[in-house]
Amino acid sequence: MTSPQSILEHTFGYTRFRGPQREVIDTLMAGGDALVLMPTGGGKSLCYQIPALAREGCGVVISPLIALMQDQVEALCAAGVRAAFLNSSLPPEQAQQIKAELVAGELDLLYLAPERLLQPRTLAMLRRVSLSLFAIDEAHCVSQWGHDFRADYLQLNCLHEQFPAVPRIALTATADRRTRAEIAERLDLADARHFVSSFDRPNIRYRIAQKDNPRRQLLDFLRSEQAGHSGIVYCLSRSKVESTADWLVQQGFTALPYHAGLPAALRAEHQRRFLREDGVIVVATIAFGMGIDKPDVRFVAHLDLPKSIEAYYQETGRAGRDGEPATALLLYGLEDVVKLGQMAANSEGSEEHRRQERNRLNAMLGLCEITSCRRQALLRYFAEELEQPCGNCDTCLEPPQTWDGTEAATKLLSCVYRTGQRFGAAHVIDVLRGSTSEKVLKFGHDQVSTYGIGTDLSSTEWRGVVRQLVVRGYLEVNGEAFGALQLTEACRPLLRGEEKVQLRKLPARVRRPESSGRRSVEEVDPADQPLWEALRNCRREIAEARGVPPYVVFHDATLREMLATRPQTPEALLAISGVGDSKLQRFGDAFLAVLRDFPPQ
Repeated sequence: MTSPQSILEHTFGYTRFRGPQREVIDTLMAGGDALVLMPTGGGKSLCYQIPALAREGCGVVISPLIALMQDQVEALCAAGVRAAFLNSSLPPEQAQQIKAELVAGELDLLYLAPERLLQPRTLAMLRRVSLSLFAIDEAHCVSQWGHDFRADYLQLNCLHEQFPAVPRIALTATADRRTRAEIAERLDLADARHFVSSFDRPNIRYRIAQKDNPRRQLLDFLRSEQAGHSGIVYCLSRSKVESTADWLVQQGFTALPYHAGLPAALRAEHQRRFLREDGVIVVATIAFGMGIDKPDVRFVAHLDLPKSIEAYYQETGRAGRDGEPATALLLYGLEDVVKLGQMAANSEGSEEHRRQERNRLNAMLGLCEITSCRRQALLRYFAEELEQPCGNCDTCLEPPQTWDGTEAATKLLSCVYRTGQRFGAAHVIDVLRGSTSEKVLKFGHDQVSTYGIGTDLSSTEWRGVVRQLVVRGYLEVNGEAFGALQLTEACRPLLRGEEKVQLRKLPARVRRPESSGRRSVEEVDPADQPLWEALRNCRREIAEARGVPPYVVFHDATLREMLATRPQTPEALLAISGVGDSKLQRFGDAFLAVLRDFPPQ
C-alpha cells in the first residue's frame, strides 16, 4: 500500500498537507466516515482522491455536474491516475469499456452523477467490485432548504445500507450549522467525524454597493481593475444575462452568456472556452459555476442581489481559487429585494420553507447594509468569529457614512422584549410606530411602554435597523417560530448603555423624472437626442403596422422615462410608468433592442 504522503508528493506534486487534510485522510484510511466543510480552493478533492488511491479498490465519486466530472478526470489522468466517469455524454461503446475496466479492477476513481449511481444496474455492478470509498461531492445539494437542492441526493443514504463496510466522505464548501446537521441526517452520517475549516477567503476583496447606473459601474470596474482578466458576472434573469453579454461584447470584452435556456451544446462550448481561454467573461445565471475548477478567476460580479448568504458565499468563492488577489463586486437595489421577496412568497413548498427563504434574504440584505467589516459579518453567519476587521473589504478600506443608531437600536430591542420575542419585524415596527392595526390591538401591544416611541423613523428605515441588528448578532430570526425576532446575549451591553452602535445611512431615494406638463422634443438633452429619435421611430413603426396612433403604443411621458432610465431588461422596462404586462409582451422586445444600442452613460 502506497502511503498518503507518498501519493501527495509523487502523484499530486505537493510536499505537505493543508489544514485538516491529513486528519480527514487518516479517518478514511482507518475505515471511518467524514463530513468535510472546506472553502473553495481549500483542497477538498485531495481528501478523497488520496485515500482512494491508497486503499484497495476503486473510489466512487458522486458529483452533480458533467462538466465537473470531465475537468477532474482530465486533471487526474494527466497526473497518471486511472480515472474515468460515466454519464450521458459518453457513447455506449465507451461507457461499456469503462464498466469493463471497473469490473477488472483497472480504475482508481470513477465519477458518477447521483441519478446514474442510483440505477439498480449500477448498484449491482458496484457490488461486484472492490470499493475503496464513496465521496459525495457538493453535499449541500441534499439540503431541501438550500439553493442547490437536488432530489436525487436524498436517496444517497442507500450507500450506508448497501455498502456498510465502505467508508464515506461528504464534502461541501457551503453549509451553515443547520445544513450540516441536515447533511449528516439525510446521508446517514450520524457517526461521521466532522471537519470544519475556516470559511475565510482572505484573498477575496468584498465590495458591495447600491446600484447607480449598474452598467457604468461594471464598466468602470472592468476597465480600471480587471482588464484582460477572466471573471463571472451573475444576473438574476436569462434575458439580462444575454443583454449584458451582448453589451460587454460591444464594449470590447470577450463575453459569453450562460443559462439553462440555452442549448446544451452551446452551454458546454461557453464553459469550455471559459475554462481554457484567458480573459473570457461568462455572464450567467446561477445555473453556471458549481464545481468550476478554473483557478485564475480574478473577479465575480453580481448585478443582482443573491437570495441568500450561502449563495453569495459559494458564488463569490469561485474567484481566486489560486490564492491570488481577487474581487467580489455586488451591486444591489430595491428592485432586487422586491423581486426576490416575491419569488420567496410564491415559491412552491411549505410555509416553513418560504419563511426560511425570507429569513435568508433578510440576512443577505443585512450584509449589504452593514457598516462594520463585511468579512466578520459573513463569517459570523457561518458561526465563525474573526477577531479583527479584515482590512480587505470596502467597509474597512472606505468606511461608509453612518449615524448613531444606539437609541433606535435600544428602542427596537426593548420593543422586541416587551412584545414577548414572539413576533416578526413587521409587527414590532407597527408597535414602535404606534399602529392601530388589528393585530397590535388584539395582543394589547398598544399598552406596552414601547408603543409609538418610533415615529421618528419610517417603516423602511426601521426595517434597515432590524436587518443590521440581525447581521451584527444583536437579534436573531427564529425560523421555527414564524420569523420571530429574538434577543441574543450580545445585545445586553447595548441595552445597559455600555455600548454604542453605528448604523449605515440609507441612501437617498431616487425620484422618477417628473412627467407632468407638456415637453417638446427640443427640451431633450442634445446628448440624448439620438436615442429619443430612435424611440420615437420605433413607436411610429409599431403604430403604423398596427394601424393605431402612436400614443396608443406609448405616451411621450413613457418614452421620456425610458430615455432617462434606459432600462436594459424586461423587468426594468416593466417598472416604467405606462408599461404594463400586455404592452411589455407585445412591444417590449422592440424597445429593448433600441435601448441596448444606447447603453447607459
